[in-house]
Amino acid sequence: MTARRTIPTIQHRTVDVDGVRIAYRESGPADGPVLLLLHGFPTASHQFARLMDALGDTAHRLIAPDYPGFGRTEAPAGFTYTFDRLADTVEGFTDALGLGRYALYVFDFGAPVGLRLAARRPERVTGLIVQNGNAYEEGLSDAAREFAGLRREVPGNEERIRGLFTLEAPASSTRPASPTPA
Repeated sequence: MTARRTIPTIQHRTVDVDGVRIAYRESGPADGPVLLLLHGFPTASHQFARLMDALGDTAHRLIAPDYPGFGRTEAPAGFTYTFDRLADTVEGFTDALGLGRYALYVFDFGAPVGLRLAARRPERVTGLIVQNGNAYEEGLSDAAREFAGLRREVPGNEERIRGLFTLEAPASSTRPASPTPA
């Protein structure tokens, strides 16, 4: 007879950090080694739901927060969207949960956030899993830098952001440039 695998229970919780009510998903034993899952753009902790299903019956405690303005975490008025500020918030999140040591799984947008945590408190980080992430701002394209600087309160920016979520946007951003004649 084959043992039946059970799908772990994923808890949906919130914690307050410096005026930000951070929503997060958690599974696994409370005393297990922590794997902190930092999502990419434009997702949230739901990006890791299947991973948490697959790994949740291990001995690890899996924690996936939503950044301010992503998923179920609301950004307070005037929140500054920089990688430094997101790292401040996630660092406060780890403090609020009492996470003394953790491995980081960083994806895309999560890389500059998580790598800042690792640089600030290297004694806390037991390992890094990096997927599709830049470790430096210089690696961002001009278009990515411009996008990161958009603010909702500026007229026209919301429409520009929404334009990125059309079928045409990914094709136009990955189209190779025309070759330059020699």
